[in-house]
Amino acid sequence: MAEETELSLNAVRAFVQVARDNSVTRASQTLGITQSSVSRHLAVLEEYFGAKLIERRGRQSRLTDFGRLFADAVAEPLDTILFTARRMRRNGRKDPNRLVVRTSLSTFAYTALIPNLREFSNEMGGVTVDVISSLSEPTSADSFDVLLSRDLNLTEPADRWDLYDEQLVCVGAPDCVSGRGLKALQTIPVISVTSRPDILPTWLRSMDLKTSDIISGARYDHHYLALPAVTTGQSLLVTPHIVVADLIARGLLEVLPGSRAPSGMQYRAYAIDRGANPEVARAFCRWLTRLCRKMTEDELAAK
Repeated sequence: MAEETELSLNAVRAFVQVARDNSVTRASQTLGITQSSVSRHLAVLEEYFGAKLIERRGRQSRLTDFGRLFADAVAEPLDTILFTARRMRRNGRKDPNRLVVRTSLSTFAYTALIPNLREFSNEMGGVTVDVISSLSEPTSADSFDVLLSRDLNLTEPADRWDLYDEQLVCVGAPDCVSGRGLKALQTIPVISVTSRPDILPTWLRSMDLKTSDIISGARYDHHYLALPAVTTGQSLLVTPHIVVADLIARGLLEVLPGSRAPSGMQYRAYAIDRGANPEVARAFCRWLTRLCRKMTEDELAAK
């Protein structure tokens, strides 16, 4: 073979799949191509190297020592190439009626965002919004159009909207706290949320209270697990007001008077420049800003 012949990436991909499946038949099924195509790819590679890569034993295909060396060297980099290419493919998802929203604010999404998405969809003529939750730092290889976060950093180009300055309140079921005010803290246990260990200490400092001034209650991993407990049980919860605003409006929860305090955290939305639908993403961020403003105005009116 001439020295200038280029290595075929498709042939490498077929070989790596055969190495993983130990079978040309299974590899062809995984890749969605014919067995003869896989065999041709293998022949191309073996001609390129001038060495055998696969030894066929009945229905199984086993790697030669040379084949194992090559597979170990290229399998992981190949996965990285294919994964990154799929994630960064700008034209891979050109559905103008679909938006991917990634958020680290799962309780906010559950209680405030998702229940109101129909309103946004109607405004935009039927746009579908996919919501994914992740606490990890986003990278340029991740596929999403909008990031909603309180604490994650975004290093790539994006437009930013400041949605909400987090306000903390202490709430309980009406029959549990009505008319008692902060005196309820002396007899009713306060639920802890381990995913937000900052909330209770921040609120206690703002209230000029110490840990010894409250009764420690049950522990839950997330706010959305604690909410059913506080609406149905004899317990209190310190939480961002925006995530319980609807429960308060429906009379399922009541805010202890005088328990409101800022946490110092801010919810933000980012419409990334490389998103598949940048204009729809920006429209979504503007809509969400209006939604949070309305919820904040209702919050202020309730003071």
